[in-house]
Amino acid sequence: MVGVGKVFVIIDDREIVTAGYATALEREGFASLELHSQELEDWLAVAPSSDLEAIEGFLIGAGAERTNFPATIRNRCADVPVLVLEDKTSLDATLEFFSAGVDDVLRKPVHVKEILARIGAIRRRSLAEDKSIETGPIQVFFDGRDPVVGEEDMQLPRRERRILEYLVRNAGRRVTKSQLFNAVYGVMNEEVDECVVESHISKLRKKLRMRLGYDPVESTRYIGYMLKTGAPAEQKAPSAPKQSVVEWSAKKAVPTIVKREFELAHG
Repeated sequence: MVGVGKVFVIIDDREIVTAGYATALEREGFASLELHSQELEDWLAVAPSSDLEAIEGFLIGAGAERTNFPATIRNRCADVPVLVLEDKTSLDATLEFFSAGVDDVLRKPVHVKEILARIGAIRRRSLAEDKSIETGPIQVFFDGRDPVVGEEDMQLPRRERRILEYLVRNAGRRVTKSQLFNAVYGVMNEEVDECVVESHISKLRKKLRMRLGYDPVESTRYIGYMLKTGAPAEQKAPSAPKQSVVEWSAKKAVPTIVKREFELAHG
């Protein structure tokens, strides 16, 4: 599985379908893992926690026993959005999927931007229930309040606050510029250039650096940004050089010599 950034898991027995969605998601800054329906359970059983934590959502397409997938997924990814993509929808099938535990059912063709918008809405509702997330000296809220940084409120413009919230939610994982843009401006915004994210990030990092004394955001060219989960190790102040035994003994002997000379002179 791709180890950088956020990932979608696409489950469909038709490779042409999974490849098409993987390409569309890649244009939006997301990696993908493409699985056949019979591969899902085995993959979930062996996938490390670090891979599961990077999943942005599951997309279920054509395959056998699909109504069993939500329960299988929830056993290891309780809070990850699960969407079903249907060629043809029917009321009975839709109700069966919702009863099985999916978050949404969409009829194809559906634009990848709509998928991302729905995933975002599901996650925002989930975060609103959590109220806040804290990592290290940074605590963010999802009800419009300013974040707490270094035990003090930090007033931020709305877009910088949204960026910080997204970084905190994904602390320790790299996120791309496209992902940050979608989180701040929405996937349907065609009038704003993605490069504006760089300006917001620069201003946010400067403010965090001034408050914390270090930059908690790590950037890698062409890859993205990551909020580091811990403060950098403090540099120890250089200790005074140890005196040699000869130097210490000489200093200790000086008062004795002066005292002896005084006694001889005035004895």
